[in-house]
Amino acid sequence: MEIKRTNLLPEVFLILVLTFTNIFAIASANSDQTETYIVHLNAPDGVRFDKPEDRRGWYNSFLKASTADSDVKPSLIHAYHNVFTGFAAKLTADQVKAMENMDGFVSARRERVYKLHTTHTPTFLGLHQNLGVWNGSNYGKGIIIGVLDTGITPGHPSFDDKDVPPPPAKWKGKCDGSWCNNKLIGARDFTNSTGTGSPVDEEGHGTHTSSTAAGNFVDGANQGRS
Repeated sequence: MEIKRTNLLPEVFLILVLTFTNIFAIASANSDQTETYIVHLNAPDGVRFDKPEDRRGWYNSFLKASTADSDVKPSLIHAYHNVFTGFAAKLTADQVKAMENMDGFVSARRERVYKLHTTHTPTFLGLHQNLGVWNGSNYGKGIIIGVLDTGITPGHPSFDDKDVPPPPAKWKGKCDGSWCNNKLIGARDFTNSTGTGSPVDEEGHGTHTSSTAAGNFVDGANQGRS
């Protein structure tokens, strides 16, 4: 037994060395991989950006400074100009760390992808037909609700306009399509500046949230449907 134990130790030690070597190699490789970050900045005191290209040039200064010790070039994805000061870019973890010491840097948030959870929302919100808040509010009769989301699904039973009166005369909304009705009184696409996009929902989230907020009752909707 003693002989076997002595022979085993070098083998175990060798396995551990290889394992830790692989871990360090993986960590080193990951440091050179770029991911999408949203970088939040504070503009310098007393500095005005009269033109979008001036602000964009200031954003680029952060990208240039972050590449001093990196062979990987960052890539600017989007420059924010209105309610948010900052930009979205493809960066390595080391490049983000280099920005942290620059004047005006606030934070950098890595892009995260979330799974959609869209099952039984009325129950989750505590809404029950003919009871409580829903019944007391007269189901929002006469209210126009606007939702900014992934789009809308034409022909969805939640937007059936049976027994729904036409929209008020003051309504000036527009429908990018020929499938609006007295229930769905407007649908626009704001992702395409040319105005040629479609508001049709390709993900389902916009259809779910809008039908939850203002959709018609659908028979059997609580039987396994979202």
